[in-house]
Amino acid sequence: MSMPDIGSLVPHTGSMVIIDRIISADEESLCAEVGIREDSLFYQDGGVGAWVGIEYMAQAIAAHAGYLANLLGEPVKIGFLLGSRRYECCRPSFMLGDVLRIDVKRLLVSDNGIGSYDCSIHNMNKKLANATVTVFQPANETSAIGGNTE
Repeated sequence: MSMPDIGSLVPHTGSMVIIDRIISADEESLCAEVGIREDSLFYQDGGVGAWVGIEYMAQAIAAHAGYLANLLGEPVKIGFLLGSRRYECCRPSFMLGDVLRIDVKRLLVSDNGIGSYDCSIHNMNKKLANATVTVFQPANETSAIGGNTE
């Protein structure tokens, strides 16, 4: 089964879509991939800083939410990264040529839209980073970002 294009699953456009593709997805988890290239957003001095791993994880979570919305025939909605617990990375940057696999697994989602995911980043089956990431997907995105609801 082929996976949807990443651009159809996240509420980002253009260069702000920083993961390349979805490898697999189901109702509880998603696996995405990104290759580190010289034209990668945030690339400098031979790599992408490890701190960007949080955004890779957040975009994989957004893609999972988009995947679930597609299954239900609903539009992709905006979400917010609230924070992370224990983000750890074993090196200071992801290097040119690395092909990273980002795995996210839903731990919980509450009725108010707050969710928690167990996340990890691997390169060639070696774990490079992991974190528990907390996100929020409001029921009404317009009111959540302070827009006019009328």
